[in-house]
Amino acid sequence: MGREHWKKIWVGSAGNMVEWFDWFVYASFATYFAGAFFPEGNDTAKLMNTAGIFAVGFFMRPVGGWLLGRVGDRRGRKAALTLTVTLMSASAVLIAVAPTYGVAGYGGAAVLLIARLLQGLSVGGEYAASATYLTEASAPGRRGLASSFQYVSMTVGQILGLGLQIVLQRTMSDEALHSWGWRIPFIIGALGAAVVFYLRRNMLETEVYEEVDAAAGGTPAAEKGTIRALLVHKREAFLVIALTTGGTVAYYTYTTYLTKYLSNSAGLPKETATLVSFCALIVFAAIQPLAGALSDRIGRRPLLITFALGSTFLTVPIMTLLRHAGSFWPAFGLSLLALLVITGYTSINACVKAELFPTGVRALGVALPYAIANALFGGTAEYVALWFKRSGAESGYYWYVAGCAAVSLIVYLTMRETRDIDLKTVGTGRTVPGP
Repeated sequence: MGREHWKKIWVGSAGNMVEWFDWFVYASFATYFAGAFFPEGNDTAKLMNTAGIFAVGFFMRPVGGWLLGRVGDRRGRKAALTLTVTLMSASAVLIAVAPTYGVAGYGGAAVLLIARLLQGLSVGGEYAASATYLTEASAPGRRGLASSFQYVSMTVGQILGLGLQIVLQRTMSDEALHSWGWRIPFIIGALGAAVVFYLRRNMLETEVYEEVDAAAGGTPAAEKGTIRALLVHKREAFLVIALTTGGTVAYYTYTTYLTKYLSNSAGLPKETATLVSFCALIVFAAIQPLAGALSDRIGRRPLLITFALGSTFLTVPIMTLLRHAGSFWPAFGLSLLALLVITGYTSINACVKAELFPTGVRALGVALPYAIANALFGGTAEYVALWFKRSGAESGYYWYVAGCAAVSLIVYLTMRETRDIDLKTVGTGRTVPGP
């Protein structure tokens, strides 16, 4: 790929990184601020309250997917990406200044809820806008490689969040972290979002979006980015929901929930649990481009099928062994194995979804179905896991994750290959996905 392609990928990825830093630090620092917004009580109950608000953010993602997907298809990918980072910056500021339960009662939790709603709107549009932008901005035959940087940037955002957590854990007392230290990452996130806003204001639009005329791809100008236009491609929309189900549950299990699981269930110290996640995610981020490039050579379906098979049959033993991991190295090895398995999904799911829709409805086509799947399965993953734990049947969650992967496996086995499709003419009848 040329320099111009890499510049577009860098700008798109940098914004995505900050978006997901803000999104994930809520989850990674929840153990420190859970008690700040709710009255004294059972620690698991406090985490369930914060996990519930975390899930609410996901239920706003379909709204954000619809709203910002429409903006992306009608006004351009650049406009949607600029708006998403603005919303994320506002949410980070709200969390950073939210009053505690001791100061404002449940008023602080209300501010936290509003911030998560804004984050849900932002991320609901960010995923699709960045997936569409990275896929369209890449050179022909390199879409798998280019789009893999979406999860590289997402994961780097989480790595930075965990890295900051490790630094704060080692430089601040536990009391200070619970009292006010947890606000630091949200202040940093707001500042980072301001920088990204400047970058995105000056980013270049994709050639695919600019070159395709108003009626190309079977989408008239008046219907670009509309639900009516999306319903013309309802089969593809349902396909996005189905192929996302297993991947999003597995991803959030081994990223946002992993640190809590290692701390609360495996009994590892918070510092050790955080370090395990941090180190495993570094390797995970590094292998995304390798898997993306591989998909450009052998196709998308082989990687998706490999992920689904691994998650279906390995989730229960991996989670069971993690439950009894008593130190860093066993926990790290098992966590890394789980992340290697889901790489078959994370590295290419962005381009697979973008390759299903014509340009005039691509952002909405990726955003809304994906956001619905995340609201139903990704956003609730942590809450479901904690519910099983509180009910005394924690192993039931392992089977739940495996079952979701099995559903996606059926879809991967029956879907068509999308690697060689022409983005400029998809949906016109002039191109057909490969066998």
